[in-house]
Amino acid sequence: MRDIIYAMNKLSNMSNVDLDDPRFRIRPYQQIIASCTGAFITSVIVTPLDVVKIRLQTQQKAMLSNKCYLYCNGLMDHLCPCANGNMPEWMRRNGKFNGTVDALIKISRTEGVISLWSGLSPTLVLAIPATVVYFVSYEQLRIYLKDTYNKEFRKKSTNMEQPFWIPILAGSTARIWAATLVSPVELIRTKMQSQKLTYAELTQALKTVVRYSGISGLWMGLGATLLRDVPFSAIYWLNYETIKKIFYISQQTFTFNLAAGAVAGSIAAVFTIPFDVVKTHRQIEMGEKEIYSDKPIRSSNTWSIIQRIYHQNGLKGLFAGLTPRLVKVAPACAIMIATFEHGKRFFQSYNAKKAIGFDIEHDVHLLQHKPSSTE
Repeated sequence: MRDIIYAMNKLSNMSNVDLDDPRFRIRPYQQIIASCTGAFITSVIVTPLDVVKIRLQTQQKAMLSNKCYLYCNGLMDHLCPCANGNMPEWMRRNGKFNGTVDALIKISRTEGVISLWSGLSPTLVLAIPATVVYFVSYEQLRIYLKDTYNKEFRKKSTNMEQPFWIPILAGSTARIWAATLVSPVELIRTKMQSQKLTYAELTQALKTVVRYSGISGLWMGLGATLLRDVPFSAIYWLNYETIKKIFYISQQTFTFNLAAGAVAGSIAAVFTIPFDVVKTHRQIEMGEKEIYSDKPIRSSNTWSIIQRIYHQNGLKGLFAGLTPRLVKVAPACAIMIATFEHGKRFFQSYNAKKAIGFDIEHDVHLLQHKPSSTE
């Protein structure tokens, strides 16, 4: 009877189960389900903020590339932007955006609230495969590296450790795969959000890119994207896993995952915003140089764009769109990681209950039918 009670207590006390136990780890298809749910929710919530970020960065690029000199009072020249034919139509209607809130208000008033979700379709098409590849790859690589490290270097220890370099390497590698896979869709989304193109115009634009630049033109801006996303992933996962390690007792709650994801994402976003600006500049140049020009040419390289932005607008120019990016990244990382971790815990608990429950039921069955010693 004592054995039966112990077995039942073990089954009910699942909170003490090591969910990283190889027996209970979630399967790839369970990781896919957990990541897809978070990707959908996150995309719907943060798309308006992404539209604002792209518009602010597009506005800066238009002001940098379209300039004139106004002679004032005979004492000095004043540099100012000119509204010429290269300026997007939405910029003429809305005027200059003075910040995130101002952009949200002006876009809603002049283009309609629904325009804040411009590019949502390609965002969803982008988010689902990117998130699946990214999170599944990260989890698989992290677990593999962790198991290998503990097997090779900690043979005499019974405690599983995860050194700081594992999330850095796993996050960076997973991001390279995911970013390369969805780069063409990212290009489409950026164009839709920056110029509000119709699908017909977008199709023609993409045909022009392929005609003059080949299939590789669809990966325009991938270098800048990787320069942004790979360090972002390395910094993000390092901080997130470190926060989890420091606050080990609290890490099983949904609220903790929200807070940890927001903090880790914000830190990574600040360090990588200059590369996000460069990526946007390179991709919207497709409209200026490769679509509306008689002889399209490829856009400038990453370093030359950084130099141009810095010389023309200072350090501030490299951080254009920082506020909407932070406002977007913090909740996006929070929702995505919290949803993913919650899904992981659900499936891990399910797998643990299924595995332990089966063993316990079998043991209980044997104990119940075990001949008594008095017989």
